[in-house]
Amino acid sequence: MSIASAFASHHQTCDDAYAEAELAASEGRWPDAVAAFERFRALTERHLAVEEERLFPAFESVTGIVSGPTRVMRIEHRQLRALFDQMADAARNRSPDDFGGAGETMLMMMQQHNLKEENVLYPMCERALQSDPKLALELTAALQGPP
Repeated sequence: MSIASAFASHHQTCDDAYAEAELAASEGRWPDAVAAFERFRALTERHLAVEEERLFPAFESVTGIVSGPTRVMRIEHRQLRALFDQMADAARNRSPDDFGGAGETMLMMMQQHNLKEENVLYPMCERALQSDPKLALELTAALQGPP
């Protein structure tokens, strides 16, 4: 599996987990919403960590580009994490308006973020890191496992 396909596939896994949380919240099943949201958050945090701790440093090391797309992605990761905090609080407080509002903002931001990664950053990483075929396997393995 390529770097791009591994991360894009994991984006879908995270999206599916969020859909479960969103459905439970919309139905007022707050214990289920909290549990599903925490699963989504754990999966997404793993994804962000693998990017920040492994993929981005490998790309930056090979290319020397440290203030380009990876810098932008790290900034967006911080913004997403702030929204996750708001959503977790809203779910624990059983606040459908707050959960839905922060969720809508998060979804728009996440969709734009993922498009930039899938259409720009991941292809750049594929090209830059093609001389290290084991890296794709290591990154794919790092994305897997229990949330």
